[in-house]
Amino acid sequence: MRRQLVSAGARGFVVGLSGGVDSAVVLRLAQLAAPHATLGLMLPCHSDPRDEEDAAMVAAHFSAPTQRIVLSGTYDALIAPLQRAVRSIPGHVAQAPAADPPHAHLPSANVKSRLRMTSLYFAANSLGYLVAGTGNRAELAVGYFTKYGDGAADVLPLGRLLKSDVRALARELGVPPAIAERPAGAGLWTGQNDEQEMGFTYIELERYLNDGPQAVSPALAMKIERLMRASEHKRRLPAMPDQ
Repeated sequence: MRRQLVSAGARGFVVGLSGGVDSAVVLRLAQLAAPHATLGLMLPCHSDPRDEEDAAMVAAHFSAPTQRIVLSGTYDALIAPLQRAVRSIPGHVAQAPAADPPHAHLPSANVKSRLRMTSLYFAANSLGYLVAGTGNRAELAVGYFTKYGDGAADVLPLGRLLKSDVRALARELGVPPAIAERPAGAGLWTGQNDEQEMGFTYIELERYLNDGPQAVSPALAMKIERLMRASEHKRRLPAMPDQ
């Protein structure tokens, strides 16, 4: 992380604090890399109050400077005209939430993620900092992140670590146990849970990534591989003609 600061000519890091273990670990790593130039941003957007409480606890535990920016009003002002515009497109059939609950949330939820990243980059650009992302290897592998949202960052300190590795590192860094063992969730809608949304556990995903498709059931291997293929565009620069 220090090398990235030097190569970019930057002074420090901005980290989005979600209240989860990933952001807690990245905040602490950023502090170690840039002790006097790390800022945590809490960006509630119709969020579960517990998320902000946990984020504040982590910041206080590590004595990290933070700022709180409420994005709920900005989100409301943006999402209403967007939804009206899409619904007014001739021939468009709006997807009913009852018909496909996991995916009906995504357009609106992704707006929240992208508003947060816009806020992080505003702060980073203003301060001469880099945005430290919180994605881990498991999430990156199956595309469990928002393109140009939480997937947008200047450095990904956890990008080679599985979720169990992140939890182990959290314990080593002194992250409060309640955060280190907290169930994973992106906080984009009430009750969101990473494992429920993906349809398998992190343990199962790690078994696949560590030991190959033969380490899980054929049906699960096919599901993971389908997610990998479908999300490949998220891990690459935009496609362009070969010539």
